[in-house]
Amino acid sequence: MKMIIKLLLTAVAVVILANVLSGIQVDGYVTAIIVAVVLALLNLLVKPLLVILTLPVTILTLGLFLLVINAVVVLIVDFLVQGFSADSFWWALIFSVLLTILQSIFNALITTD
Repeated sequence: MKMIIKLLLTAVAVVILANVLSGIQVDGYVTAIIVAVVLALLNLLVKPLLVILTLPVTILTLGLFLLVINAVVVLIVDFLVQGFSADSFWWALIFSVLLTILQSIFNALITTD
C-alpha cells in the first residue's frame, strides 16, 4: 500500500513540475502515473547499472555526475512514455533535481514513527 501511495505522490509531483517548468509537458494524470511507474522501474533496473559503469567519473566529480545520470533516466522516460516530454537535457536535469526534492518532502510527510 505504501508503494502505491509513493507512486501516486510521484505522479502528483510530476504534474506539479510540468505546470511549473515550461520545458516539461505531461498530457494528463494517467500519463503522470505512467511516468511515475516507468521512472520507478528505471531507477530500480537501469540506474544502478549506469552508476556502476560511470563510477570513476562519479568519484572524480565527487558525486555530481549522479545528477547527469538522473537527467539521462528522465530522458529515457521521455523516449519511452508517449505524452511526456522534456525539451532538452537541461530541462531534464532541473526536473530531476526538483522531483527529488518534492519526493523527499512528500516522503517526510507520509513517514510515521
